[in-house]
Amino acid sequence: MIYLDHNATTPLDPDVFQEMTPFLTSHFGNASSVYELGRQSKDAVKQARERIAELLGCHSRCIVFTSGGTEANNAAVRSALQLTGRRHIVISAVEHPAIKTFAESLEQEGVGVTYVSVNDDGAMDVSMIESSIREDTALVSVMWANNETGVVYPIEAIGELCRKKGVLFHTDAVQAVGKLLIALEQLPIDYASFSAHKLCGPKGIGALYVNRRSGFSPLLWGGGQERGRRGGTENVPGIVGFGAAAERRKNLLLDEMDRIQAIRDKFENTLLARIPEIVIHGKRSQRLPNTSYIGFPNIEAEALLLLLDKKGICASTGSACSTGSLEPSHVLLAMGVSRNLATSSIRFSFGETNRDDQVAQVVDSVVESVEHMKSMIPG
Repeated sequence: MIYLDHNATTPLDPDVFQEMTPFLTSHFGNASSVYELGRQSKDAVKQARERIAELLGCHSRCIVFTSGGTEANNAAVRSALQLTGRRHIVISAVEHPAIKTFAESLEQEGVGVTYVSVNDDGAMDVSMIESSIREDTALVSVMWANNETGVVYPIEAIGELCRKKGVLFHTDAVQAVGKLLIALEQLPIDYASFSAHKLCGPKGIGALYVNRRSGFSPLLWGGGQERGRRGGTENVPGIVGFGAAAERRKNLLLDEMDRIQAIRDKFENTLLARIPEIVIHGKRSQRLPNTSYIGFPNIEAEALLLLLDKKGICASTGSACSTGSLEPSHVLLAMGVSRNLATSSIRFSFGETNRDDQVAQVVDSVVESVEHMKSMIPG
């Protein structure tokens, strides 16, 4: 099997699992307990928080553990609305459903939402953010990097604009963590969301960065965990795993991403030489080093994925599949891509499991599958 869906999730690293194991078995204490078994868990949570903060370039007290990126996103948006008392938010039209769907639900509560468009290469004009901010705007939320196209957005410029306008700024950084250098303390960001399973950590654990100068109102209330910012017994094994994954990625980030980008670029160039009519979405924009979202004109993406699966290659459409039918990617539609090409597009996202010598096999498999599908078209 060749796994090319690292933007969806990544395999749990064996060393990360090894660090987690004692907290799944013998070190099972509640981190809020005062006896030694509890103190072991509390100390492990503290160490993990510090490791994650080092990867993110921020103070450890700014890290609030959550169940994942979705909860972190929801918590940031809801907090901004509650803190400011304002009833309007600005988001990009290409946000992950964890922001986009939540924003749509807020509209049912009477919250105004402005969706800022992108150009045909997925890039964003900061002036469109500026023109969308109103007196009653509580928050601007723009993802750091798009999960489908890999396009990276001008987070620093947007943050500076928000500071100037007196508006809180949140970024969904789930795809950026572990792929780009991040130094949160140096950036005008109020909130940022992260998830461990995107960098070879465990599923079910994420974090929200809360800038020390920014207020915060909890989404979940309970026993006062996370310094009163997120109620609920800590997921100690998950937190330990997140910390281990962060430490590991910090030590190999630049070299590993250079290696992965070289594989991604070789894949795109080789495939273009074999199938010149393909469209690489977002190619002219700055992208994550591992992401390639490719349109195959007049080829049904879902059928192509099934053929690739039979050849042992895992990729994805990058869009939701519901009620048995493939829905066009809202990201591609926002970029002005036709519905036909949007439903003919596949995302290949590379990662640590991939090697340079796999490129030829993947390209051959894609070309063979596309040619087979073309041969089935009448006429």
